[in-house]
Amino acid sequence: MRRAPLARADQLHCRPSKPDVTGRALKHITSRDNPSFKELAKLANSSRERRKRGLTVLDGVHLIQAYSERFGVPQALFVAEGKAQSEEIRALLETLRPLAPTLVSDNLFKEVSAVEASTGVIAVVATPMVAKAPAQLDFCLLLEDIQDPGNLGSILRSAAAAGIEHAFLSAGCAFAWSPRVLRAAMGAHFILSIHEGANLRALAEAFHGKVIASVPRGDASLFEADLTGPVALLVGNEGSGLSRDLLAIATQRVTIPMPGKIESLNAAAAAAICLFERVRQVAQNESLGRQVRSLG
Repeated sequence: MRRAPLARADQLHCRPSKPDVTGRALKHITSRDNPSFKELAKLANSSRERRKRGLTVLDGVHLIQAYSERFGVPQALFVAEGKAQSEEIRALLETLRPLAPTLVSDNLFKEVSAVEASTGVIAVVATPMVAKAPAQLDFCLLLEDIQDPGNLGSILRSAAAAGIEHAFLSAGCAFAWSPRVLRAAMGAHFILSIHEGANLRALAEAFHGKVIASVPRGDASLFEADLTGPVALLVGNEGSGLSRDLLAIATQRVTIPMPGKIESLNAAAAAAICLFERVRQVAQNESLGRQVRSLG
């Protein structure tokens, strides 16, 4: 996809401002009629615009740092006027040299930031292009129609923490690079390879190991299933669960025992429990292996 670049600050009619702490002269946006602000507002508020242009927005110091450590300097950077002198933002600006940020009046910044307690900085970045996944995967995640952005972000965060490298999302999932998903994932996007619009059926059929489906009522308890070896974990929609096609392909359907008087967990909680049960089992096997070798 061809990337549509955001207009640079030096191409815009912005009011000059005082230099920042690094001595760079900054531009200052005070009107919502400013071309750069209009573009930023479209990206911040429209998933369709983000998909069309191959761009997204990162809101907050942590996300911008995580992005820059893996992919380099963002296309553009916008700082709330009232936060420009904070130690956190000053430190961030030093790491992003020579990119010069654009100051935005505090009232306008609130219109493009969805974070209630924002750190006062937003970056515009190209949505990273993902390389084709290897044919042989040891542990991967297949997500079908996870539509809530918060759930999707939380699942991606848990997956990254559990050591997964590749997450495959069906076309019915929320846009992985939306601001809400990015915030919930807390930097997981820059650790995982996220494959959107994936054909989960084809992936499951071709997988060389166990395909484990997380379901409310399954063949066995999650804690009795063998999750060692290559595993593809299937997690379905928050309301309807996994489709019949995927359930038919699954090697095993597992359920999480719930002694309490609640019918089900949300998708993010269920995925996290399944992911880390696999982590526990692998670690236990490795520990037993070391003990056997030490006795040998």
